[in-house]
Amino acid sequence: MTGALDTGSLDSAAVDRLVTTYLDHLTVERGLATNTLLSYRRDLRRYAEHLAARGRATLRDVGEADVAEFLAALREGGEDHQPLSAPSAARAVVAVRGLHRFAVREGLAAADVSREVHPPAPAKRLPKSIPLEDIERLLGAAQRDDTPLALRDTALLELLYGTGARISEAVGLTVDDLDAVGSSVLLRGKGGKQRLVPVGSYALAAVQAYLVRGRPALAAAGRGHAMLLLNARGGPLTRQSAWTILRTVAERAGVPGPVSPHTLRHSFATHLLDGGADVRVVQELLGHASVATTQLYTLVTVDRLREVYATSHPRAR
Repeated sequence: MTGALDTGSLDSAAVDRLVTTYLDHLTVERGLATNTLLSYRRDLRRYAEHLAARGRATLRDVGEADVAEFLAALREGGEDHQPLSAPSAARAVVAVRGLHRFAVREGLAAADVSREVHPPAPAKRLPKSIPLEDIERLLGAAQRDDTPLALRDTALLELLYGTGARISEAVGLTVDDLDAVGSSVLLRGKGGKQRLVPVGSYALAAVQAYLVRGRPALAAAGRGHAMLLLNARGGPLTRQSAWTILRTVAERAGVPGPVSPHTLRHSFATHLLDGGADVRVVQELLGHASVATTQLYTLVTVDRLREVYATSHPRAR
């Protein structure tokens, strides 16, 4: 099928055939979704128009600068389209780079001139946290009564906020992972890495109340699971169920959403930094492989500092 392509001409018909052949290849070999293929088709048509406007008559005439300027044009926008966001521009560049690699592989170009043109990095999303007042409302709403499920829910949320555990780490805890005497808990993170994290008095009290007055009743309905957090049938609590618990409690507390388990993890880190904790200590507590990941939280605290400064300093306004 590729043999009918013109290896030199970049007239619209030749480009159409090249793009069509490439998209056919993606459909058959890669099984891309229809919406993705439609987006790629639109991006590659725009790329062909960009090359034609620059007078690139043959595929061999296209250089790295042409590809880089196409990316710049996407980000800046023009008469025919608004400036593209970083994710949309990145998708277009991926399509173009795929086209060039395909052309080299099929013998339609001598070199891949797009190789050094990288998609724009997506903007870093600042971790979402909620104020301490909302945390306290949330934890208070979990303590709706003294039933086994309410005790479990309180223990779950206190652990999430009190240790900064990921949801998978929290539901993966066994009874033996909690050291009540040492006020610590053993968390198993990504890649099987383990870390010992302190447990505060509130979380420890909530877990102990659950172990004494809640878990035995739940365990009686099951088959003797060793997991710390159990469901109503005595089986291990799942991540999905934990999400539902948090969502339900947040609605009951009137905490504006969306509130997720990661919200409590982010709040744990942000509140520690607000309180003066060293970023490398927070890194260890969160189980981050790189301090650069933890430093995202410092951006949140800087925003908070700016807000306080703007509203409090007499010369800030």
